[in-house]
Amino acid sequence: MTESFNEIPKVFACQGESLMGVLHHVSNDQKIGVVIIVGGPQYRVGSHRQFVLLARYLAKQKIPVLRFDYRGMGDSSGTLHDFDSVKDDIRAAIDVLMNAQPSLEKVVLWGLCDAASASLMYAGSDKRVSGLILLNPWVRTEAGEARAYLKHYYIKRFLTKAFWAKVFSGKFNLYASLRSFLSLTKAVRQSSEKLSAANQDDDARPLPERMLSGLKQFAGQSLVILSGQDLTADQFRDLVASSADWRNTLKQKSVELKNVEEANHTFSSENWRGLVEKMSCEWIKGLKR
Repeated sequence: MTESFNEIPKVFACQGESLMGVLHHVSNDQKIGVVIIVGGPQYRVGSHRQFVLLARYLAKQKIPVLRFDYRGMGDSSGTLHDFDSVKDDIRAAIDVLMNAQPSLEKVVLWGLCDAASASLMYAGSDKRVSGLILLNPWVRTEAGEARAYLKHYYIKRFLTKAFWAKVFSGKFNLYASLRSFLSLTKAVRQSSEKLSAANQDDDARPLPERMLSGLKQFAGQSLVILSGQDLTADQFRDLVASSADWRNTLKQKSVELKNVEEANHTFSSENWRGLVEKMSCEWIKGLKR
């Protein structure tokens, strides 16, 4: 307990299972709260206690927060659910937060990696969600991953002194490198062929398309925070750069993009984590009511 908020354990139901969460309750008339969606394999504490520290930071700024475990994860019961099948879990968590803080009118979903993807695919179905904070959204497909390695690994490697020193010293395995390079280019081609032949119903569509559809349906505001030293973030940038539909939708939805240039995937340093906390808090407080 602190002067500004209480941390209250919450056990709540979802499709016959019991979910475990922690409510960071704020004693005020705040209109907007936050539900932290957890990426996998993670639970409500987060890597290097990221979610605990974020929730406490926001609560001290008088923003109530709920962080929780999906079914089958952490202390929650049931079979483990992937990030693209947790809509019931998210809805149940929003119910708990809004019931515990009666003054709330809207909710922001905060998610890292595949939790950001889950948030995007959910938000348009729930009018209570007015904002999304998406960190390094997971858009990975076989072809996208291969392209990212070709662009962000091989090209960067060719430009380093260490690479050429290895080549001239005779320690460079040309055969292995060529085999890896050809394998990646083959993956890009085969994945594109599979996509062309696929049945494009909702379940068969690639993840990036389902995420884009969710963004188009979402009527609220979004903040995207990308790391500068992360392949997942690179893949998201590549997706946006290669898709006019994504670029146009981001503009139409007035999505704000921010970069933390030196950060890794989970913003693991105190400085990077602090920047994310501050960005998140300021953006939430600036949301249109």
